[in-house]
Amino acid sequence: MQLRAIAKLSDPWRCPRAFNRRVKPAWASRMSAHDHHDHGHHHHAPADFGRAFLIATILNLGFVAVEASFGIVANSVALLADAGHNLSDVLGLLVAWAAASLGKRAPTMHYTYGLRRTSILAALFNAVFLLVAIGAIAYEALGRLAAPQPVKGGVVMVVAAIGIVINGVTAWLFASGRKGDINIRGAFMHMVSDAVVSAGVVASAFLIGQTGWQWLDPATSLVIVAIILIGTWGILKDSVAMALDRVPDGIAPRDVETALTALPGVSGIHDLHIWSMSTTEVALTAHLIMPAGCPGDAFLHDAADMLHHRFEIGHATFQVEREVDAACRLEPAHKV
Repeated sequence: MQLRAIAKLSDPWRCPRAFNRRVKPAWASRMSAHDHHDHGHHHHAPADFGRAFLIATILNLGFVAVEASFGIVANSVALLADAGHNLSDVLGLLVAWAAASLGKRAPTMHYTYGLRRTSILAALFNAVFLLVAIGAIAYEALGRLAAPQPVKGGVVMVVAAIGIVINGVTAWLFASGRKGDINIRGAFMHMVSDAVVSAGVVASAFLIGQTGWQWLDPATSLVIVAIILIGTWGILKDSVAMALDRVPDGIAPRDVETALTALPGVSGIHDLHIWSMSTTEVALTAHLIMPAGCPGDAFLHDAADMLHHRFEIGHATFQVEREVDAACRLEPAHKV
């Protein structure tokens, strides 16, 4: 059935292929098996945060060494736990950095979308890793509640205050990209959570010094864990949705279907798919029923531009079917 559909689309009336040559890999011209598809490409490269990742990694690695050393000197499990948390965040930064770099690689014959999807995997990894980190903090805090230990509050306050500054600066480096890229938002959340943890350590150390209530340290840690968990849950939910090819938030499939059906010459649409190619790019494929045939390249470019401007869909692929009554095996909604 699919072969017959392709044969019909090889007739002279079929819609010519529109391909943005700026992103066309060298091997694409040899892929004649895909000539029955029509493409509209609008890629916007995500902002380059390579320098931010470098600065954040160096600052946090240095602080981890300082915090762990003074944690031992001050007999502060809170500082040691925070140092471990910061170390986990450094690993998260490295993973996100690697994903951002891999996402810039050009498509190949075997990786036809390039490695853009590594940004989604990195966001998922960072969310899971952050949950593990706060689980370790919660475990340590519960242990401290059962058996509080005296700490050198002055040393803890100074070191933790330095942590607030360092993590605040590194969070600021990623602040501008947190709304447009879930991977950058993950790095931003890592740094913000570290700053919040450090602030909690400062507050608890001060209050313990004033009151002698050793239980304040683990109690504050549990409150911090709850705050971090709320922020991390959103990243985990979004990254899992992206990994499962869910339609991105902010795009209503019915609205997209209505917009495509309203195009001149289009009488119907089916096999519509919308998904995230990466943490910053959205792709779409659809079968368009056009009884009179495709009018030409201008139609394809206009359709792709409409999707880009109205829905921020940057990579659109259309398959045109001329016969209204032709049985397309992918027409039923449950078929993929």
